[in-house]
Amino acid sequence: MASGLSFDAYIALGANLGDARATLTQAIQHLASLPKTELLRASSLYRTAPIDASGPDFINAVALVRTQLKPHELLAALQAQENAQGRLRPYRNAPRTLDLDIVCMFGSEGEVRMNDATLTLPHPRMQERAFVLVPLAEIAPELVSAAQLSAVADQSISRV
Repeated sequence: MASGLSFDAYIALGANLGDARATLTQAIQHLASLPKTELLRASSLYRTAPIDASGPDFINAVALVRTQLKPHELLAALQAQENAQGRLRPYRNAPRTLDLDIVCMFGSEGEVRMNDATLTLPHPRMQERAFVLVPLAEIAPELVSAAQLSAVADQSISRV
């Protein structure tokens, strides 16, 4: 990656349709091929029950990338990857072949904060989701407190 303004972005990955484990493994590798982006770390895969949704259990992970893509450019690249995997959005929280969310980003000025029609950073519900906090704590323990993990301890999550 050439020098220039860069961001560290934490991406939550999830899937509960098709071969979710294979899809997530492939999606993590695909993050490294995004333009002006390098994959720095990825968590283990975790199995979680759907929250506010129906369908089979999810397979989830969190990855850290360093990218020169601006937040909306990164979001567009992630949504293109979802679409390439057959992601449909028939209704809110529908089962999905692949879900990629930017949960938080950090630049030279610190944490990126934004809230517009297409992107809110940090992700507004990340603190409520074990499927984000547990894998995030695995790769970036400094970003997740014991109190945050305790608050989601009642949500079923297991490493696969």
